This record gives sequence, structure tokens and C-alpha cells, in this order.
Amino acid sequence: MSDERISATRLVPVDPEAIRSVLSDPDGHVAIDASGMLQGATGRRVSSVGDSFIVHMDREALGDLPMGRYDVTVIITRHDPGGVEWTIHGTVKPPIGHVWGYELEPADEGGTRVTSYCDWSDAAPEWKPIFPVVGETALRASLGLLERAVVRGYPRPASATD
Repeated sequence: MSDERISATRLVPVDPEAIRSVLSDPDGHVAIDASGMLQGATGRRVSSVGDSFIVHMDREALGDLPMGRYDVTVIITRHDPGGVEWTIHGTVKPPIGHVWGYELEPADEGGTRVTSYCDWSDAAPEWKPIFPVVGETALRASLGLLERAVVRGYPRPASATD
């Protein structure tokens, strides 16, 4: 682990494709958010690098910056059997340059070893001091929420389409 990356790992008792399905759904991102910042999403399911969707954020959930409600664009930077990764374009111009992601590795004992991470090694130098915005505890919690979402499902707005 570098000084510019945090991660957490959990064995989830489903195949990697079931997990990728949740990670490809904008509403799936809202369902597994442990920070409380993701309030909703707009857009279609993603399937390849360059795809994007909008997430409706509420920074007041963290209580660290008085940003209130705002939108960000999630842009997929990796989407393959081994994982899903994205960067954020939002109110900061140029974008900060960090990535969030999930690595998926089939486990010998069954299921998938899932690693959630945030990496800010390519972030603009002036933004590096704000990281990590959420800690390893939140990453671990998101993995629990991911397992629940994959196993039990999660709410989706009636207007959501794939």
C-alpha cells in the first residue's frame, strides 16, 4: 500500500460478474456508498471505458466542507472482468485526478475477493493534502453494503432504465 492509496478487501460469496453488475449500475453506486454522500444517480448502466453517469452528492454528510449538494460526473477508466474503476469530474476544474475502484479476483474457496480502493497518486499536487476523503473504515463498510446489494438487491427509482 502506498501513501497515496487506501484499500480494503473482503470475500464476497458470489461470482465476479454479479459484483460487476452492481458496479456498472449508477444506482448500485448509491446503494453501496458508506459515506452517505451519494444521494442519487442519473444515467444508464456502464459497460466500457469512457462511459459516464451523474451522481447527486451531499458533502454535508461528511461535515468537513460546506459544499452542500452538487453533482459530479463519474467517468469509467477501467471496466473488465478484473474490476471497475472511475474518476470524478465535478466542481473542481481541472479535475482533481484521483480514482476509485474495485478489483475482483475469483477466490479458490469460492466467491470473489473484492478490493475497494481510492488512489490519489495522479491527483494534482494542490489536492493531495485533502486525501483520503473517506477512510479505510468506509471502504470496508462499502464492501459489506456491496455484498448485501448483490445478495439481496437494492432500491432503484421507478424511472431507472438500463
